[in-house]
Amino acid sequence: MIFLSAVLGLAGCAMMQPKTAPAPEVEAASAAPMGRPVIGAGTSAAALDTTSAAERAAAVAAKPAGGERALGTAVVALGSPAEQGLWVKSPLVTVKGKGRVVTAGGASVAVDLLPGSGAASLSLAAFRALGLGLTDLPEVTIYAE
Repeated sequence: MIFLSAVLGLAGCAMMQPKTAPAPEVEAASAAPMGRPVIGAGTSAAALDTTSAAERAAAVAAKPAGGERALGTAVVALGSPAEQGLWVKSPLVTVKGKGRVVTAGGASVAVDLLPGSGAASLSLAAFRALGLGLTDLPEVTIYAE
């Protein structure tokens, strides 16, 4: 009898608590602004990279410009897939411009040079053009035209 009255008493306490409105659901992050790729599980690198195969091939085939200068070497990580194009961001770059990056293996790609701070990053399109794995942290030499 005592056990039954304790259980019923506890059940009654739950009924006495004030009712609150449920918290509004947070919208899923899948709603991306127009023109930007949706980044999520199951999305391939090819789907996120909007550069064409011809653009990547032209960037790889570009010959070094006369008078280019080496800015230095940097270990680069994959940059934001939402930022399209062929680019490198690095503290070695002080002014926007044109240039190229060359891997230790000799692969080269023409890129836009963007000033950056902290760790250097390379665009998804440049990673793909150089045949790098998306989780690689390659050391590259950065050249400015």
